[in-house]
Amino acid sequence: MSEAFASVTDMAEQKPQAVELGPNVYGYCSAHDPNCGFIVGDEAVIAIDARATPALAREMIADIRTVTDRPIKYLFMTHYHAVRALGASAFEADLIFSSLGTLQLLRERGQADMDSEIGRFPRLFKGREEIPGLTMPHASFEREFTFWLGGREIRFQHLGRAHTRGDTICHVPDAGVVFAGDIVENHCGVYMGDGYLGDWLETLERLRAVDAVAAVPGRGAPMQSRQAITEAIDSTKDFIATILNAVRHGLSRGHGLKGCYEIAKEHCDPRFGDWPIYQHVLAFDTARAFDELRGMEHPQIWTDERDQALWKTIHA
Repeated sequence: MSEAFASVTDMAEQKPQAVELGPNVYGYCSAHDPNCGFIVGDEAVIAIDARATPALAREMIADIRTVTDRPIKYLFMTHYHAVRALGASAFEADLIFSSLGTLQLLRERGQADMDSEIGRFPRLFKGREEIPGLTMPHASFEREFTFWLGGREIRFQHLGRAHTRGDTICHVPDAGVVFAGDIVENHCGVYMGDGYLGDWLETLERLRAVDAVAAVPGRGAPMQSRQAITEAIDSTKDFIATILNAVRHGLSRGHGLKGCYEIAKEHCDPRFGDWPIYQHVLAFDTARAFDELRGMEHPQIWTDERDQALWKTIHA
């Protein structure tokens, strides 16, 4: 292989920071590792996503403790990818919940995704020997769920398929804050390997319609104005559309996967080449676009073996 696989050489540690985006509403954000968050209620806390291992989750819990000593009773999963979910056991939450689509993904491909992601980005799985396996939600909902944290209304909404089948936002209406998961990224590579790319472009427009003045993206700095939210949505759409158009062009010329990747790289390098994790995601994004544009509705399950085979094909 001519290039290091995925992000195996990325060993630069990042320290997340709690950023207050509204009254008692916090993003837990780093430069470009996966973001999480939490909401402090009168009597309890809701954590938004769990990090990749119990060890990393305990770091998040310790940082929450610098803000409040109220118990973390609830844990919400914006979607399933191992890097966001395998720390769940450390929270010992009374209630873990997600969309039905996320629960289905956990059941269908949870272990395969775990093995795949650890192989792709080992730094993000510090203390992986402690992972007890998959922690399943206690409850799920199909489209929308309203939760009252004391007197505060919190809305959980599945706006449509996007980064995965089950992506769900957490909206705090009185604060104007939304936790968007990986539906939107802020000038970071957009991972599309488990996505529904045509649907994603429409889902981003539904996200745009949510009444928010601050947002936590999947990766990158939190957006702290309406304009910043709009710009992140636009740049995420641009990234997805650029790859789709490049692969569509490659297919029209009769190219296989490697040829489509080369065209995608030619189109994307000048525009996105300096974005964090771009070099990681491009091969997986091209593969998913290649499948979807040839009529494969649902993403194939990624395994460590499939990851390595793709990288060998693309970079041979």
